[in-house]
Amino acid sequence: MHRFFSFLLWLISAVVLAAEQGATPSRDALLDAPDSQKPQTTAKEAKPQSVEQLAKLSRRSAVVIRHGGRSGGEGGTGSGFVISENGLVATCAHVIGESRPLTVHFDDGSEHQVTAIHAWDAKLDLAILQIDLGGKIVQPLKLAPADAISQGAEIIAIGAPLGLEFSVVQGVISALRDFDGRALLQVAIPVEPGNSGGPLLDRQGSVHGLLTMKSAVTDNLGFAVPVGALHRLLANPNSVPMEKWLTIGSLDPKRWQILMGANWKQRAGRITVNSPGDGFGGRSLCLSQRKAPELPYEISVEVKLDDESGAAGLAFESDGGNRHYGFYPSSGSLRLTRFDGPDVFSWNILAQLKSDAYQPGEWNRLRVRVEEKTISCFVNGEKVTQLDDSVLRDGRIGLAKFRQTEATFRSFRVGPDLAEEKPPNELVIAIEKQVSRLKKNPNQESTLKKLSKNADLVRPLLRREVENLRAQADRLEKKSREIHRRSITDQITVSLQNDEDQGLFHAALLIARLDNPELRINDYHEELDRMAAEINGTIAKKASLSDKVSAIRNYLFKDNGFHGSRSDYYNRSNSYLNEVIDDREGIPITLSLLVMELARLIGVEMHGLALPGHFATCYEFDGKRVIVDSFDGGNVMRPEEANALLANAGMQIDSSQMETAAPREIICRMLRNLQTIAIEEKAFSDALDYVDIVVRIQPGSAQDRLNRALLSLQIDQPGRAKPDLQWILDNQPEGIHLERIRDLMARLE
Repeated sequence: MHRFFSFLLWLISAVVLAAEQGATPSRDALLDAPDSQKPQTTAKEAKPQSVEQLAKLSRRSAVVIRHGGRSGGEGGTGSGFVISENGLVATCAHVIGESRPLTVHFDDGSEHQVTAIHAWDAKLDLAILQIDLGGKIVQPLKLAPADAISQGAEIIAIGAPLGLEFSVVQGVISALRDFDGRALLQVAIPVEPGNSGGPLLDRQGSVHGLLTMKSAVTDNLGFAVPVGALHRLLANPNSVPMEKWLTIGSLDPKRWQILMGANWKQRAGRITVNSPGDGFGGRSLCLSQRKAPELPYEISVEVKLDDESGAAGLAFESDGGNRHYGFYPSSGSLRLTRFDGPDVFSWNILAQLKSDAYQPGEWNRLRVRVEEKTISCFVNGEKVTQLDDSVLRDGRIGLAKFRQTEATFRSFRVGPDLAEEKPPNELVIAIEKQVSRLKKNPNQESTLKKLSKNADLVRPLLRREVENLRAQADRLEKKSREIHRRSITDQITVSLQNDEDQGLFHAALLIARLDNPELRINDYHEELDRMAAEINGTIAKKASLSDKVSAIRNYLFKDNGFHGSRSDYYNRSNSYLNEVIDDREGIPITLSLLVMELARLIGVEMHGLALPGHFATCYEFDGKRVIVDSFDGGNVMRPEEANALLANAGMQIDSSQMETAAPREIICRMLRNLQTIAIEEKAFSDALDYVDIVVRIQPGSAQDRLNRALLSLQIDQPGRAKPDLQWILDNQPEGIHLERIRDLMARLE
């Protein structure tokens, strides 16, 4: 008997989710569903039907659910089924991802938008979606009473295994299991990715469960959530409207206001827009919520159009409606316009011209200077027009787009003077000389060091060399990357030189800039200052330490939707702190960093706690350590939970006695996370860059030196591997098989 239960626990623990995992939901219980939303229940006297009949009838109620990926495109596919005439659809929580756009597809080819997450529970792995039927008449499947099916009963399942939509498979109920307090139906049915959320039907056509996972041991074994859990969820919905659900890519309404439609999104410091707006000419505005600047002022932005026949650029002096100025490229020309109303009759083209300074298809920097009576416009630093016009003043600033244009914006700025600072001519000449030397001798160390000090100026020069000298393109690009990354590595080292928390957030942002040279780090320092100011505004003067920590937790995880990335955990974006802030989604270490930095800014001392596989934060209160789990919505972690993580990792220590993580350790842990992901993606050069920085920060780490040597060999650079292998032989660290290192060195020689 003992062996049987040991095998059962091993078997169930081996199962893997058939699609992506879901998120931890809100537990706020709302009112029972109205009669129009209550599911159909089964009649006991229903006549058994053939598999063919059941398949034909249930296909009309079965659906395929698709959710978007974090970087756009499709992120995953699963199954579901209709349970009410007004468009409630049941599925698994892990099918819908987390904070992703969702669409529901029927067998007749129709596609429907999800208007709300009517109810969901990640622990039960269940979700109920409300869809916009748009007049479509649907036939709900009947839900059987709870516990109305027994072992050996015949069942059929409908789903989309491996993308094969509306597939039908027959099987039996193998057993009724209870695992870790969770009831599951064990089914003798092959379950594949895409099946999750599909209905499990008896021969009368009633639903007894939802497919949820497959066995990792054998193909013809799966598990389903019993229908009783669905009944309980329906009785206590926790509805979330889609505008609250979709935090990924959405613009912060505290920073931006969208007018006249179009699809405005933000990601990694950029704002993108597509689809025409509702205004005249497909016009749409995205206005800053900043206070209107005093005259004179300047605004600027960098913009790239996917189609030069469209138009997108700056909007300024807007009344928040149809009246504003615009400066933008349009059909190959540059336009300065004034909109005095909603239609073509109130549209004034103040200037239209061509300029050699404008580069079609590339990033172009637009700048406008607004004075009391004049407006001056610039593109890429060159003035293209200046005219007298003072019709509109004291308005708002922002971005504009027209027609079908897909446009991308970055580096939106406002200030008294935004003129581009050109580097001194002597510096440009000196850099050009160094670039010439680099072309002749790419491995000259002194040249690389000099260029690293002016990395932002060097990259454009090298880009032009790549265009002019195609034969040297690959080599120059690699050196450009090396210069940038050496520069970032130096900056990370400087940020951590005192090993104080003050430089930790900056160093973490530099990790993101390592892979995204266009990232403007100061923007995110300013964003954190703004967030901290908002939190401070909610804290009473005599608030306790615990109250202040609660204010941070409530602000991030309840009010602003920050959450752990459960469905897309191994995405590099989760380790880029700027994208975690933008998307409000991250992994334990980046969410903890955010909590720690906000705490520092409001005067609360919190530290990182490097629990095995689950980074957390902690603070001391009334002589006790309080552990905050940022990945779990900022909830307090019980000491026994933390101790279990330590024990499972073979660490015989109490969590209350652990030393807090130093900034260097935290940054190295982030880099190692990225290194692991890069290796999984077979991006070995990226992985080598990450471990290079780790060794720079912790030169005595033998394991990291060995990793760097092996990665150097992976990209066929044995010369880079030898110094690390020799260091290992010279220092003879414990835990490394030195004889194998000697054999490897001999083969390299």
